[in-house]
Amino acid sequence: MSFSVNTNAGALVALQYLSSTQGALNTTQSHINSGLKVASARDDGAIYAIAQNQRGQVAGYSAVINSINNGTSAIDVALSAGQSISDLLIQLKTKALAAADSSLDTASRQALNANFTALRDQITTIVKNAVFNGFNLVDGSTTKITALASADGSRRITTAAQNLKLSGTIVTLKSTATISTQAKASTLVATIQTSLTNVNSALAQLSSGAAKFSIQASFSQKLSDTLTAGIGNLVDANMAQESAMLQSLQVKQQLGIQALSIANQQPQTILSLFR
Repeated sequence: MSFSVNTNAGALVALQYLSSTQGALNTTQSHINSGLKVASARDDGAIYAIAQNQRGQVAGYSAVINSINNGTSAIDVALSAGQSISDLLIQLKTKALAAADSSLDTASRQALNANFTALRDQITTIVKNAVFNGFNLVDGSTTKITALASADGSRRITTAAQNLKLSGTIVTLKSTATISTQAKASTLVATIQTSLTNVNSALAQLSSGAAKFSIQASFSQKLSDTLTAGIGNLVDANMAQESAMLQSLQVKQQLGIQALSIANQQPQTILSLFR
């Protein structure tokens, strides 16, 4: 072994190991602070790229779920309107049947007709107010509602709208219909029954569309959750392992400092040669 005051090989080696330990310690502390073993491309470029691609998919499915939820809400509003219209048609049929009685006096018939026209006009009010986020699926302003079904926007799901306005193909009852006479009332009974049957059929179609949207929303949420779990498997730090590693590296750091201290004392032995 040579003695030199210019070069301390032992100290250099100890410093190298201490620097290596310090670097590993910094990495472990970063994992603990962020909860990620791959927090940036510097940590692992390939894994980071894969994780970022999957994060893009998750973000896409978040938009898909929002789109489906908006569509579902619009359909729910249309269903509520359709149910109310169905109930009104039942009441209108009752009034028409009552007015078809030839034994009614004029005052009773006028009262029934006033009630009938008020219920009839309420259908128009319901149709106009059945709007969600700018969509009205029961006033004939649109033929369908569309929502995203894939994260890249290439696939969509649709549900047909149902025009429930008076004087239409579903609600065939005219917007000017009255039961002011026994003959008119008798004729309207069949018309109202046809409208009621059509409305109930339209409700069934809207309900099928709502079920389709709900199924797609559940699938998209599950897929998003699965992708999120996959990202975690790629980049999340195992905190139990990191804790054990931290303690190990802290001990190594302390030992490295002691080793460097001992190595730095070696040149002092040269002084004893000159006493």
